[in-house]
Amino acid sequence: MNVKELKYVYFVGIGGIGMSALARYFNFYGKSVAGYDRTASPLTQTLIDEGISIHYTDSLTEIPVEVRNIENKHQVLVVYTPAIPKDSEELNFFFNNGFTVLKRSQVLGLIIKDKRGIAIAGTHGKTSVTTTTSHLLKQSSIDCSAFLGGISKNYQTNFLFSKDSDYVVVEADEYDRSFHQLFPEIAVVTAMDADHLDIYGTHEAVIESFYQFMKQITIGGVLILKQGLNIEPIQAILDNHAVKVFRYSMNNQESDFCAVNIRKTEGKSLFDIKTPTGIIPNVSFNLPGPVNIENSVAAAAVAYSCDMEPKQITDGLASFFGVKRRFDYHVKTDEVAYIDDYAHHPEEIKACLTAIRDFYPNKKITAIFQPHLFSRTQDFAVEFGQSLSLCDELLLLDIYPAREKPIEGVTSKIIFENVTCKEKSLITKGEILETLSHKNIEILLTIGAGDIDTYCNSIAELVTKRINTNTF
Repeated sequence: MNVKELKYVYFVGIGGIGMSALARYFNFYGKSVAGYDRTASPLTQTLIDEGISIHYTDSLTEIPVEVRNIENKHQVLVVYTPAIPKDSEELNFFFNNGFTVLKRSQVLGLIIKDKRGIAIAGTHGKTSVTTTTSHLLKQSSIDCSAFLGGISKNYQTNFLFSKDSDYVVVEADEYDRSFHQLFPEIAVVTAMDADHLDIYGTHEAVIESFYQFMKQITIGGVLILKQGLNIEPIQAILDNHAVKVFRYSMNNQESDFCAVNIRKTEGKSLFDIKTPTGIIPNVSFNLPGPVNIENSVAAAAVAYSCDMEPKQITDGLASFFGVKRRFDYHVKTDEVAYIDDYAHHPEEIKACLTAIRDFYPNKKITAIFQPHLFSRTQDFAVEFGQSLSLCDELLLLDIYPAREKPIEGVTSKIIFENVTCKEKSLITKGEILETLSHKNIEILLTIGAGDIDTYCNSIAELVTKRINTNTF
């Protein structure tokens, strides 16, 4: 792929968080960028505001005529996401007419091929660690470019650019084995839990895929691994590649990096970070709870591996404001809080609810959960029930299908049957606001990777109105 030769870049599925970051990259370089997505969203509107042409009907007539009828097809790059159906009219047109068509992961791999790649992988936690790491580097003398899996609150974007730094931070997605396109200098692995079993089939296959990713760390590189993850089957390969392996954890002092002297304060986490060469003292992090502390330690381990000064690490963590839809406060008072989170796997939900319970030990937690994918619901119905039982009250929505067609017998009810909290209800999205208008809310949480976030503003307005009118 010769970026200089490209004139047009067309995205099939432009509204995804990873695809939109690539769209911003090519738009930044002055290419003519356009694309299709199934539905409009705040993110697609932001891209339109940035000068990118987007439509929402899968039709050849919607493809810009200058792209569709171009004679020199080497001037066009078509990027697609595996979430696009195989019968897509637009995608098949490009495949059948001699265009260069690449998956998002292939393009990302080509972009960072000659850079100092930092790839953050894991079945959960990777977006938070990626965004925190990127901020640490960006605000320091090291700097970086970054392709993020979420919208950074510090920069209000999922793409960061640097003219001077060779470091590129990317989120390494395990879905469809996308991260096998990456050959990073530094890699982080946060978790290797069973997920995407519609792709992998078994948990063992998921783990083997992560091992393949780790094998692709460049010679003399660094692997930063969550404490407890087993790499014994590929240890000899890593040793042969002279890959330095660091372990990190929240507070396990056997780890190379961990938090020590953890203190609680209003709205923040205070702690010191143990490193292989000493203590980084007096770290202040704006996000509370064990999982957020652990993610910050992972990001600090990357910064340490890039030879960042300790003061720059503490300054960066103190000035990090988080990621949209990751422990994202929409309302916060002494009595009532409303938090939104992207959690869509049982372990992520467990981590989120544990963090909330840790920070608000005496408050009632009401959770609204929208399951994501029929296959994931089928695979983890029991585990979802166990994790969601950590809340005091559950409002359970219908499954968001995303790329999937329904599976017979698979509905939200199979999760509902496994939830043990005393107060639980099955509701539709259209019933959310009416239901909440009669609830006694202390801590409200919306969770899920579907379209539940489109209700956040309306929910926040309702909660704020009830606070102001003292109707709780």
